[in-house]
Amino acid sequence: MKKIYILSTVLTAFSLQAQFTVTVQTPADFKDQDAILYSLNGSKDIIASKEKLKNNTLTFKYPTNYMGMMKIYFPGTNNSFSFISENKNVNIKLLTENSKIKDITYLDEANDLMSKTQEGSQKKELILPALSQIKEYYKDNTDFGKALKTEINRLSGNSGEIDQTNHPFIYYYNTNYNKYLSNDNSKKASQDDIINFIDKSNDMLESSSLLRPLLVGYLNSGGNTNVAGSVDKLLDRLKVETPRGQTVLSELIDIFDVYEMKDLKDKYLTQAKNLKCTITDRLASTINSNKNVEIGAVFPNYKFQSAVGTTAKSLHDIKADKKVVVFWSSTCSHCESELPQLLAKYNDLKAKNIQVVGLSMDVDKDSYSKKISAFPWINDSELRGWNSSYVETYNVHATPTYFILDANNKIISRPDHVGDVLEYFKLK
Repeated sequence: MKKIYILSTVLTAFSLQAQFTVTVQTPADFKDQDAILYSLNGSKDIIASKEKLKNNTLTFKYPTNYMGMMKIYFPGTNNSFSFISENKNVNIKLLTENSKIKDITYLDEANDLMSKTQEGSQKKELILPALSQIKEYYKDNTDFGKALKTEINRLSGNSGEIDQTNHPFIYYYNTNYNKYLSNDNSKKASQDDIINFIDKSNDMLESSSLLRPLLVGYLNSGGNTNVAGSVDKLLDRLKVETPRGQTVLSELIDIFDVYEMKDLKDKYLTQAKNLKCTITDRLASTINSNKNVEIGAVFPNYKFQSAVGTTAKSLHDIKADKKVVVFWSSTCSHCESELPQLLAKYNDLKAKNIQVVGLSMDVDKDSYSKKISAFPWINDSELRGWNSSYVETYNVHATPTYFILDANNKIISRPDHVGDVLEYFKLK
């Protein structure tokens, strides 16, 4: 019994040590009471916990080891900010104005160091090339030439080594960002270099935010002639049945979706669906999001928040022979050119008992309201941008995105552009 007791004590002590706390101080006039803490898996935010503001302070307790990027999101005001965890307590103070975050003070050592390091890296990438370019116009023996040379040397030099023992995540992030993604890295990593890194990296790869840009860089380094060959080479090395292999597969499916590489997306989505192993939550979410919007699937219902142009409570409540659902934004340049074409044919669509429903990815209420005043169809928005609930439900990666539904809300077409919508209804 004594041995069991000792083991239990050790495990209890370990669990207490593994837990860290995220504390956020807000001004007295900050109105948003609800907040969500996210961790990161690849490029996907994972809900860790939800808390309410108490006495102008938010306190999240994270029960397990975690090193990586984190985010806090305030759904009421669509505020969010990011920070890092090195499995130690995090302490942050917000400066707000009209309930919008204006500045952030990182009071813990790790986030303060990360903030200063990234600020230095940004200056090095943005300012150093400009200074180097104008240096040739000024002599070194002039006051300005001397000052210019000093600043170039300062930015070119190492801004300070990160102590890997005390700050393992900051060391990991900066070392690998500089090696694989930095613009001032004269020697670009080869495909084999990237494969080796992804294969051998520790778990901080998934939580670092580096995975998606690494994969884009990997695909670009292989050229456009045999993208599938590059992907197969990577997945074969990682073993697609493993958790990392599935995370990478999920990321690649999303990348091909974003860049409208349909054949490649379909190829690897099919591979994901046909896996016989246990599917991770990360890959399962990608499979399910795509399943929701397949041709022939019933378009998932959406409960309107504050719809304009209808008394219907939800998308399925709208009665029409067909529906055109468009995800758009008032700040989207492609929407600016495409939606007026839809507007020009709106009366023709309406005459055919075809209803248009616009679900906006806007954040600014005034901009959204001004824009929809010109659109006579049904409009709704959560005013949460890419934090909107329908982003994942309907697998939206870009605006505008179109769906055509039949009278029973089944998806019968997924047009790429407004011209395809009009052609489908023989209005072009």
